[in-house]
Amino acid sequence: MRFPPQSGDKPLSYVLVKDYDISINILKAEVMPGKRGNLLLEMEATEENIEKGIAYLKEHHVECQPLDKQIKLDQERCISCGNCTAVCFAGALTMNPETWELEFNKDECVACELCVKACPLGLFEIHFSNGD
Repeated sequence: MRFPPQSGDKPLSYVLVKDYDISINILKAEVMPGKRGNLLLEMEATEENIEKGIAYLKEHHVECQPLDKQIKLDQERCISCGNCTAVCFAGALTMNPETWELEFNKDECVACELCVKACPLGLFEIHFSNGD
């Protein structure tokens, strides 16, 4: 979601939950009072409720765009130091207890980007693209 400064003081996510029965998970937020804001959400509800919720957001001049996350780890260069696992609250990055090799489960990743900063070799790349 991208919203203009005049929408920043409205409880948009609260209305999605309360009025449209949409479960939301805020993955990333960049909100500054009086400035344009960005919010990356996972939403779960019936297709009808999501459509109604998006229509509500658009009425408030909020741009909505489905996104796909593209996460890339250079596994070839990885030394399995485990730094990334220490910051991965989602459990997408784990150490195999038998081989002590890093294992990456992309389906569990929430694209918080903490691994990008934690990796001493800079082996993670996270990109968002339009889901269309």
